[in-house]
Amino acid sequence: MPRNAQPSSAPIEELIIDVLRHRVGKDERAAKSHDWYTATVLTLRDKIIDRWMESTRRTYDAGSKRVYYLSLEFLIGRLLRDALNNMDLTQEMDRVLKENGLDLAVLEDLEPDAALGNGGLGRLAACFMESLASLDIPAYGYGIRYVNGMFRQRIDDGWQVELPETWLSHGNPWEFDRRESAYRIGFGGEVVASADGGVQWRPAEVIEASAVDTPVVGWRGKRVNTLRLWTAHALDPIRLDAFNAGDHVGALENEARAASLVRVLYPADSTPAGQELRLRQEFFFSSASIQDIVRRHVQYEKDIRTLPDKVAIQLNDTHPAVAVAELMRLLVDEHQLEFDEAWELTKKTVAYTNHTLLPEALESWPLPLFERLLPRHMQIVYAINSRVLREAGKAGLDGDAIAAISLIDEGGERRVRMANLAFAGAHSVNGVAALHTDLMKQTVFAHLHRLYPTRINNKTNGVTPRRWLMQCNPALTRVIRDAIGDAFLDDAEKLSDLNALAADPVLGERVAEVRRANKLALADYLKREMGLRLNPDALFDAQIKRIHEYKRQLLNLIEAVALYDQIRSHPERDWVPRVKIFAGKAAPSYHNAKLIIKLANDIARRINSDPSVGGLLKVVFVPNYNVSLAERIIPAADLSEQISTAGMEASGTGNMKFALNGALTIGTLDGANIEIMERVGADNIFIFGLTADEVAEKRANGYDPRAIIEGSPELAQAVHAIANGVFSPDDPARYRDLMEGLLNSDWFMLAADFDSYCAAQRKVDLLWQDQNMWRTKAIRNIANVGWFSSDRTIGEYARDIWGV
Repeated sequence: MPRNAQPSSAPIEELIIDVLRHRVGKDERAAKSHDWYTATVLTLRDKIIDRWMESTRRTYDAGSKRVYYLSLEFLIGRLLRDALNNMDLTQEMDRVLKENGLDLAVLEDLEPDAALGNGGLGRLAACFMESLASLDIPAYGYGIRYVNGMFRQRIDDGWQVELPETWLSHGNPWEFDRRESAYRIGFGGEVVASADGGVQWRPAEVIEASAVDTPVVGWRGKRVNTLRLWTAHALDPIRLDAFNAGDHVGALENEARAASLVRVLYPADSTPAGQELRLRQEFFFSSASIQDIVRRHVQYEKDIRTLPDKVAIQLNDTHPAVAVAELMRLLVDEHQLEFDEAWELTKKTVAYTNHTLLPEALESWPLPLFERLLPRHMQIVYAINSRVLREAGKAGLDGDAIAAISLIDEGGERRVRMANLAFAGAHSVNGVAALHTDLMKQTVFAHLHRLYPTRINNKTNGVTPRRWLMQCNPALTRVIRDAIGDAFLDDAEKLSDLNALAADPVLGERVAEVRRANKLALADYLKREMGLRLNPDALFDAQIKRIHEYKRQLLNLIEAVALYDQIRSHPERDWVPRVKIFAGKAAPSYHNAKLIIKLANDIARRINSDPSVGGLLKVVFVPNYNVSLAERIIPAADLSEQISTAGMEASGTGNMKFALNGALTIGTLDGANIEIMERVGADNIFIFGLTADEVAEKRANGYDPRAIIEGSPELAQAVHAIANGVFSPDDPARYRDLMEGLLNSDWFMLAADFDSYCAAQRKVDLLWQDQNMWRTKAIRNIANVGWFSSDRTIGEYARDIWGV
């Protein structure tokens, strides 16, 4: 503690001044906003550290089993508001800052979003880490400390431009370097026989992974867990001989090669070099994490054979699947266990969450690349595969089934199937929504399910109500507390008490007032950032998520064009004013997704400047979607667009966040939409389109989208207008291929669902005109989605999978 520093038990007004002077180095009269922000974080952090250490001591004293959550993404967002809320210090900190002429909300906005994730996968991991701490479950999250993350999205002339996300440019006051937690990660080289009859891997390249820890605070400060992120360094950061010989750039090659591992999330893997970097990243963080877990277990428990009793490893999707082979390597090569015993320990310790049915997202690596980078792991994968295939043969599976089960894809270019490795090496494989789990059994894992029929189970996703209601929508939280008391703050399912008041006009009016204030705030933000003027009394219709063809932003845009044409053609009708809000990033190498972003901006430019629609329709694409932007948009949305092709969305969590804040959902029977409908009631959600079975049937029996398009006047007009350059006069052919794709194949069934989607949207308009009924349905959504709390999800993992 610095000289004259106050103990953490001192009043906050004394602590923050002390921190400002002694650790930030500023007198309060000279301090700028960023100085106060840093002092606020450090003051809060000191209080968190006490809980963090106490949580760790309790775990060791009790000999508790720990959960280790391995994820390539952790989309944690800003932490200041989250930690203040969970430590119950928001009001006190707000008061102290106001006494010093400062606004807490302004300081919170100075915190950059941590660039540690992209979409729902990473945000789910963040919600799960918060719920693990809130449920007092000892846990570590493991990932990579990306210097630049995915990318910062800028829109230039309607096109997405990818720029580095420089979130660490001024340091990160939340993190702690752990120099003692450093591990050597090998690549390449050869495997040789050792003197004791075993084998030894001699890597050609070795990089050091070192840990950086961030505390994760649970609700009411019950427990503080650890998010451990890995950064990479060369063992020899500079080759002095090369530097002194004049090769000043080449001398730093090793450090640059190591730094590339932690620079960017999801480097484009469309080239061999990109594929290699992606695999190197996944092994780097998986190996460091597994080495850390095994080291900790042996240090405190002594016996490696008790690993499953004290350790539960959860693989978040296929990215860390190589951890199965790495754990086997450590058990066999370092701890001298027989292969069969190591395999049983590994399966009892590891569990795997699948997040997608898309083949390209299940990950497989060219066998030559895998074997060159990880020669010992290739041997282990072959050994595992021989056991799995022998089991399949004994179970009576035929040749096609055995080929599908194999960890090596022999069709064409031989590839290592990472999803099959994760499935084989886990005692539990879970989907993330009921439909998704059923489809796993029927499609991508059908034959593995036949071989291991008890392994697949469902754990429907959830979101933390602390961030996605209490923090992002404090005014609505106050209204709910006034209506039903505080029980829902500790148990989100207590929101169901609102059902008895759903038709109460006074409550409905208060909820509406909150939403309008949130819409005004969002409109002010968009005016400030984008120069747009929006009507806060219009229906705010939001589709904010990763840009992907299966999520069908294109369906929404084509409907916007059709609606635009109808408004112009029939000005005499009583149209509902509507603002369509889009946000999301497209993968840098995903051409069609980037073209859809351009189309959204081209449509917006045309519609927003057309006086003939009289402000009845606006289209907005908000750049650089992240957690903080979601926290602005979700509380202001009236309608939540969850319109993926049925059978293709694993779960979704945006649908849960919107409903928790009182937005009504328009969506297909896909992912968790089905379970949301079951919870809120079919009368309180707008469902349209084909079911997953109907999609599969159409694909199997032949599907003619051109005939459907030409048979739907509104759809045909919109498609032909886009294809013929109405929205791209500078380049009339810009969208011709995109529209030809709809006419000729339409894999994502936009044409098949279009008329049903339009009909559902007109039902939305009709309901909007009855504001009392709309408010009642909004309250019923809030009341009945408490079940989608990540606390419930984590409780199910703990009971059914981890045994904690």
